[in-house]
Amino acid sequence: MKNQIVLITGALTGIGRATALGFAQEGAKIVVSGRRDEAGFALVTELRALGVEAEFVRADVRYETDVQNLVDKTVTRFGHLDVAVNNAGTEGKPGPITEQTAESYTGTFDTNVLGVLLSMKHELRVMQAQGFGSIVNISSTMGSRGAPNASLYTASKHAVEGLTKSAALEAAAFGVRVNAVAPGPVETAMLDRFTGNVDRKAAMVAGIPLKRAGRPEEIAAAILFAASGQASFITGQIINVNGGKTAS
Repeated sequence: MKNQIVLITGALTGIGRATALGFAQEGAKIVVSGRRDEAGFALVTELRALGVEAEFVRADVRYETDVQNLVDKTVTRFGHLDVAVNNAGTEGKPGPITEQTAESYTGTFDTNVLGVLLSMKHELRVMQAQGFGSIVNISSTMGSRGAPNASLYTASKHAVEGLTKSAALEAAAFGVRVNAVAPGPVETAMLDRFTGNVDRKAAMVAGIPLKRAGRPEEIAAAILFAASGQASFITGQIINVNGGKTAS
């Protein structure tokens, strides 16, 4: 990945942050984005300390002007775009369907689905013109199965997987690969918010065959693989990284 140009949305915490550090360790040039300037510039400082070129662009993937600006600034700064990782996401509002509202739907889908759609729209605009590139979207174990009290999050990740497969079929015509990595429970602040307390978190982890949550670095490793030339014949696929949770 040395000198590859990599764009990561939702890069300031958790899996996104680990992915940025992983690409930096491979020598990539990186643009990270998110909604918090202080955290963004702090991450850039950390990435540059690893000896790579890095920039932060503030962007909220719910808004097309932000996304277009993010992609355009990446290309202006570095000349092209090799890899895009669409990681920005939210757990939404957990709870039964009977407690969901139009507002909770919008709050989840605008980030998790519209954000991925808009990101791919502008990333593929660039990649189609240049004739190469790799996109990795972030799904979830819940992108392929149901989950009680997580209807909106589950539905949004099903949508991400559908978008990934459809985009892959379109992008193959101009030499671009599109895949998704689908993590199981991972030790992040999002998992803590989603489970709500220690007991619920422990119960979720107990359902993983490997009997532990994943580490952000383990998901980042799968993302780097999917983005790399080692995966050059892989497109339109959902790569599950979940400690065996979907094995049965």
